[in-house]
Amino acid sequence: MNNEPTNYEEFWDFYVAEHSQPLTRLLHFAGTSLSLVLLVRIIRNGDWIYFPICLVVGYGFAWFSHFYVEKNKPATFKYPLWSLISDYKMAFYMLTGKMNAEVERVKAK
Repeated sequence: MNNEPTNYEEFWDFYVAEHSQPLTRLLHFAGTSLSLVLLVRIIRNGDWIYFPICLVVGYGFAWFSHFYVEKNKPATFKYPLWSLISDYKMAFYMLTGKMNAEVERVKAK
């Protein structure tokens, strides 16, 4: 996509294209899952001082995958909210077995 996304549907296709490598998606899934587990524990225990660890874990896995696997810049830098939403959407699609089809759909465009 050469143009800037103007709505979420366009952004989702951009996001999927930026996550074309299976290892990138796997690392995102790991970071998203671990950060959710940590967040639940933090909420349960009331240890809010550890909240930044959730961000480090979630973004650490994702950014590593972009810099070293995809070799592109994370969309989070320019589209933080849409990227966060898309991380969870991608994780859901991975759990339901739909993500590979999404990647193929976007590649075919």
